[in-house]
Amino acid sequence: MIRRALSAVVLAWALGFLWFAIALPGPAEAVVTDAVIVPTGAAGRIERGLQVLGAGDARALLVTGVDPEVRPAEFAGQFGVPVETMACCVTLGFSAVDTRGNAAETAEWVRARRVRSLRLVTTDWHMRRAAGELARTLPGDVEVVRDAVPSQPSLRILFLEYHKLLASLVSRLWRGMAA
Repeated sequence: MIRRALSAVVLAWALGFLWFAIALPGPAEAVVTDAVIVPTGAAGRIERGLQVLGAGDARALLVTGVDPEVRPAEFAGQFGVPVETMACCVTLGFSAVDTRGNAAETAEWVRARRVRSLRLVTTDWHMRRAAGELARTLPGDVEVVRDAVPSQPSLRILFLEYHKLLASLVSRLWRGMAA
């Protein structure tokens, strides 16, 4: 009995990991949203968020989880953002240190600006967990478009992120049962 249960758990874990690694989310179709949200981290995220903003597919950009030592002028210089665009449309969020913090910082920013739709830009392997944390913190009437930046993740990154996703799901289930 215990052997079967353990075998079922191992099989579910292995099939889940296989699905996670093979079916990574992709980029979003062209769509206009109120804002674009970019958690700092892997390469290509900020560039993609700025591309969306520059194309007029969003009117504002929040980069969440920025190192507190980064100054807006340094950010603008590194990414080639015009001063006018920084002043009107780009917010650097300095309070988040992890994905859950990114979600909390984003939810506060969204509420303050009355955002009704947003595009989440993050790496393909990070999208499921980031979107899950956002769903937990955002008001229910905010539409989230997932725009995954394609990458070539190592097996190590996939393994770690899969387990972080599982931990996040278990944590949400646990909090839901306790409520």
